[in-house]
Amino acid sequence: MSGPFDLVLRNARVATASDCFNADIGIQAGRIIQIGASLPKGVHEIDAAGRVVTPGGVDAHCHLDQPMAPPVRMADDFDTGTRSAACGGTTTVIPFAAQEKGQSLRAAVDDYHRRAAGKAHVDYAFHLIVSDPTPEVLQHELPALIAEGYTSFKIYMTYDDLKLDDGQILDVLSVARAHGAMAMIHAENADCIEWLTKRLEAAGRTAPRFHALSRPMLVEREATHRAISLAELVDVPILIVHVSGREAVEQIRWARAQGLQIYAETCPQYLFLTAEDLGLDDGYHGARCVCSPPPRDRSNQEVIWNGLRDGLFTVFSSDHAPFNYDGTEGKKPGGAEQPFRHIPNGIPGLETRMALLYSEGVLGGRITLEKFVELTATHPAKAYGLHPRKGTIAVGADADLVIWDEGERVIRNADLHHAVDHTPYEGRRLRAWPAVTLIGGDVVWDGQFHPRPGQGRFQACGAPSLWPRR
Repeated sequence: MSGPFDLVLRNARVATASDCFNADIGIQAGRIIQIGASLPKGVHEIDAAGRVVTPGGVDAHCHLDQPMAPPVRMADDFDTGTRSAACGGTTTVIPFAAQEKGQSLRAAVDDYHRRAAGKAHVDYAFHLIVSDPTPEVLQHELPALIAEGYTSFKIYMTYDDLKLDDGQILDVLSVARAHGAMAMIHAENADCIEWLTKRLEAAGRTAPRFHALSRPMLVEREATHRAISLAELVDVPILIVHVSGREAVEQIRWARAQGLQIYAETCPQYLFLTAEDLGLDDGYHGARCVCSPPPRDRSNQEVIWNGLRDGLFTVFSSDHAPFNYDGTEGKKPGGAEQPFRHIPNGIPGLETRMALLYSEGVLGGRITLEKFVELTATHPAKAYGLHPRKGTIAVGADADLVIWDEGERVIRNADLHHAVDHTPYEGRRLRAWPAVTLIGGDVVWDGQFHPRPGQGRFQACGAPSLWPRR
């Protein structure tokens, strides 16, 4: 090469989705340009000292500054959310541009760009949420947006303001097939949930812990089976998001056995929380852990671990949905405790996702280091058209890297960098945490956060590369 590297990362134990090996990494103009032994000196150098170095995480399912019905408001915007991501080893986030009923999809995208502008510390792309698939959306807006780099979208089978009926889902899946996009599906049966919720309310059972009873595994199982059937009818791959337990897993395994291209995602809450975290009595503390689908039990945690290990799951995401517990805009809308039906769904997890899986998965002997990289970086990048510039350590890839420190650390919300007033993992002991996070060769976290507001770049996505184009 003609001249020094901008940065050399030396003595790294490089981990990719396929291999682990010792090497130096040479970086120039934000890209990896050489990997090898004893590289020439760089302008700047970082000694990894034999520590594991992985690709920066790609959190492919998180919610930041998403419009909500007043008085509810998400605690994290693109500033605090991406700050938290960087400090936890995540260098690319993919939140959701959510269409409201009666709104154009294009307007939702434009609004989300305004929300991100000048704030993001890490790179980002957008998923779309299609809640109103009008002929204009299906025939013009959605195909045009796919061509512009918004190649994934989420379909809801629950939540009144977001859910689509089966016919609408088929219409949207047909667009995905025609234009090579990835459709993500939130699979829960809305009618079953509503029927159960009304019966619980009639019996006065409205505390947070009853949220889990309103969404038993069968409502996820039925909707997962139906989503698979709809995808089979259209002949299009889909990804089932935030899979929580055995019954949905069994449906996905069945579909895979039939040769169907059904992909699956899970999240930390289904490995580290249980329904008991929603409360053992009628107190309100469990509102912190209200999310959908709800956490299950310890036996289902083992089912999810098995799926991570054996390849059932393609993606491990945070599903970060940041609502404060106290105040008037989060888990207590208007400042008052609410029946479970009205508690905003979601928990924070952007900053803790990577360390939880590295600690309990890799260092706990449950998954390999290569599998960790696959789940947290490589496969999310492939699923959403960001690979190979994201999600891998390879010549030509963006120099988004994480150096890991292995050693005991306790999760304390006071030490985290999001704007949420709690973490559901408070007090949990970890075995590792990112020591250094680099984005485009720039250090953004080394025990201190180095802000770069507005330097996070929007990433237009290509076609998913988990399967061949038709």
